[in-house]
Amino acid sequence: MTRRYFIPDLPALGGLVSLPEAEAQHASRVMRVQVGEDLVLFDGQGNEATAKFVHVGRKECHCQADPAQAINREPKREIHLAIALPKPDRARELIERLTEIGVCSLTPLMAQRTQRPPTNSLLAKLRRGVIESCKQSGRNQLLELNEPVHADTFFRTCEQNTRWIAHPAMDDIIRDASPSGTFHVAIGPEGGWTDDEVQLALSQGFQAVDLGARIYRIETAATAIAAILAT
Repeated sequence: MTRRYFIPDLPALGGLVSLPEAEAQHASRVMRVQVGEDLVLFDGQGNEATAKFVHVGRKECHCQADPAQAINREPKREIHLAIALPKPDRARELIERLTEIGVCSLTPLMAQRTQRPPTNSLLAKLRRGVIESCKQSGRNQLLELNEPVHADTFFRTCEQNTRWIAHPAMDDIIRDASPSGTFHVAIGPEGGWTDDEVQLALSQGFQAVDLGARIYRIETAATAIAAILAT
């Protein structure tokens, strides 16, 4: 399988390009690539290009790229999740799964029962995880990891599209969703939403979505909803 590397400034017309330092070190030290080997470059904005290594050093790698092509591997629905993130190790796995599935963006939420807000260090690691997942899965569009916001603020300012909050409800509306469009889904912390948070969301036009009789962990609920919407 041809290896993929992320280069945010991929030239539209192709030419000689240098891999970013982190990508170059991974290519030379971990993957031990050789001059003449093929690779695929992608810019995280929907474009990719085939290329060939022409120089491989310990800290820098140069390659000759063909013209870039816009190749869309995104779901028909535009999926935006807002999640009260779990612990760091589980958050890293969550971000990888959501990137592979095709989630457009993720906004970390600070809910009333959030135990600890995400640190800048964690967010940096999660963003790196997005890149790695795109490299592995063949996705050309990076999942956008937004800055954390308070849940109350999110409910009041969320765009006027289809808006859901994961909370026990009478109707299963997920599988009856429109086959296209933009969806915003809020998923609460391990302790659950407070009554005030749920009432605020409903008052702002959110609909409660029910995932069934069992109670899921954060990453299970998020992955399940994303997978259904991405089909």
